Amino acid sequence: MPESKKSISLVVPVYKEEGNIPPFLERALKVLKATGLRYELIFCLDPCADRSEALIREAIRKDKNIRLMVFSRRFGQPAATLAGLHAAAGDAVVVIDVDLQDPPELILEMVKRWKAGVDVVYAQRRSRLGETLLKRMVAALGYKLINATSEVDIPRNTGDFRLMSRRVVDALKALKEKHGFLRGLVAYVGFRQEALEFDRKERASGPGNYNRYLGSLKIGFNGVVGFSNFLLNATLAAGLAVAGLSVLGVLFVAATRLMGIEYPIGVPTLIILVLFMGGVQLVCIGILGQYVGRIYDEVKDRPRYMVDHSVNMPASRLEGPHA
Repeated sequence: MPESKKSISLVVPVYKEEGNIPPFLERALKVLKATGLRYELIFCLDPCADRSEALIREAIRKDKNIRLMVFSRRFGQPAATLAGLHAAAGDAVVVIDVDLQDPPELILEMVKRWKAGVDVVYAQRRSRLGETLLKRMVAALGYKLINATSEVDIPRNTGDFRLMSRRVVDALKALKEKHGFLRGLVAYVGFRQEALEFDRKERASGPGNYNRYLGSLKIGFNGVVGFSNFLLNATLAAGLAVAGLSVLGVLFVAATRLMGIEYPIGVPTLIILVLFMGGVQLVCIGILGQYVGRIYDEVKDRPRYMVDHSVNMPASRLEGPHA
């Protein structure tokens, strides 16, 4: 395909970001124009009470390459990102947050590597400024757990900020998981992938609205459950271990009784054993419930998101099983 015909799509999930949209647009549009490619910028907005939608509409009036999708309710960042991927038409697609922690200027290097034949260029954080120690610890432990248990290698210290070639995006669109964990899905589809290291900055304005502590834990848990059977295997191991301890206990008591040693009946001991066994059983049932719940979500085959309205978005982009 001739160079002049190639295009790039920028997918931006948004929720309550009125303070960040103007500076983001200023920097992102400058970068997109500098690529020399035809471009489009797709905002995927979970409905909110601030001026986020009004600011995006105002930007669309000035630049018809900007598009907007507004969902019928708040479906969350993973669903918003997947919606943008389904709607994007570019030969290359970049996913980026609007808070400017991920600098849009890196897109120029991503495009350069994509033109050299790389299918996925993911931004990998050397440092994480503006994040609390607890958040950094949660992220570090989460990546270690996911990579120790996952069937695919998910790069550490990465977010959703990445460039993907058209064939990677088409492969992602063919996947039907309801619990979208983009980092894991991109690693799963494969193709040629490279890291682009950078120092992550603080948010340009306001507190984060997506992926705070509970959100990060939920996404990390989706990574463990969606890409491995580790927790199921762990419950089996725990059950075998408890059963083994009980057998050893019976043998120990029998041997000591044969040696003439008497034991008083201990109510506290029985209570501790009952609580321990009950706790182990409930944990195992809970883990099974997580897997069964995901199976239930898959067989229902409900849409991952629903679009309430859009601005400057071709109707054909919104058609399909997930719109």
